[in-house]
Amino acid sequence: MQVRPADAGELDHLARLWHDVWHESHAVFAPPELIRLRTLASFRDRLEAALPDVYVAGPVDAPLGLCVLRGEELYQLFVALEAHGSGVAAALIADAEARLAARGVETAWLACAIGNTRAARFYEKSGWHLAGTFVMLSETSNGPFPVDQWRYEKRLTRYAGGESR
Repeated sequence: MQVRPADAGELDHLARLWHDVWHESHAVFAPPELIRLRTLASFRDRLEAALPDVYVAGPVDAPLGLCVLRGEELYQLFVALEAHGSGVAAALIADAEARLAARGVETAWLACAIGNTRAARFYEKSGWHLAGTFVMLSETSNGPFPVDQWRYEKRLTRYAGGESR
């Protein structure tokens, strides 16, 4: 499965994907106020602001998953429900690791909602380890919103040719 940079013309589709999957997979773990702030428009705004660091898998007219990088962080990773188990997430995480390693990141990290055991199992299967818990200041239209998260980390090794493991 090929991963590519997102195109601005895909923002509406990607925002819908992220919104729907977030509400399906995270709302059960999130405080009601954060759920209220996670509108379709808020996901679109966040994607538009991050566009140079948004990568997608799937057809140009209908991407199946997205990932967003920020500094040393694999900031977001979401796959359409119908594509779960298809290899989309594995392709996105492998691509993200390679991109982070190529940027010189030695230890990448990501936040996982406490209680999201499905995601946690996937990260662990992908070689990430639980480093602890922390309070993440999630972006919202009302400013930062504190949310307890699991912190996963992975040591990246840069090889000749820019590949990482």
